Amino acid sequence: MQQLPTSRIVILGCAGAGKTTFAKDLSQRTGAPVICLDAIWQPQWGKDDVPAFRTLMKEAHAGETWISDGNFAQITFDIRLPRATLVIWLDRPKLLCSWRAITRVFQPGHEHRIGGLAKVLRFIWNFDRINRPLIESQRIACGPGVPVVRLTNSREIDAFLSSCSQDDRRQRTRNLIERG
Repeated sequence: MQQLPTSRIVILGCAGAGKTTFAKDLSQRTGAPVICLDAIWQPQWGKDDVPAFRTLMKEAHAGETWISDGNFAQITFDIRLPRATLVIWLDRPKLLCSWRAITRVFQPGHEHRIGGLAKVLRFIWNFDRINRPLIESQRIACGPGVPVVRLTNSREIDAFLSSCSQDDRRQRTRNLIERG
């Protein structure tokens, strides 16, 4: 496993796969800041706002350590993937993603709205057929050498996060020993 505290990680997956939760958990274990693309892209933005979004992406991903949460393949992969050291695909079942999308519109403080739920559910249901191939082709084009980890269930996610915590502790111990 790589030394994640100095890594640049891109987290991909379907809506409702748990990208944001995973990114926050990984950040707590490694100390790397999270860049949440959904929080940067504004709901009212359109095609004319893509240049401004790309500028924000370049600024946000200029650091040496980050966890980038979100797809936005066609407009951000050329910025993020050449600098990435790892891609993590959260491959969760459609029904789980759909359930999460439905329940989060009822959670207080969530930016997701019930009015957009039908669109999100269509996106989830068609993700493997439409979006995954587009994301994969962009991933291969912009980051062909970046290693990919695919996590498909809670056990794999927990094991990955546990290994990051162990790697982080080992790295901190090495740093202390090197300092004397």
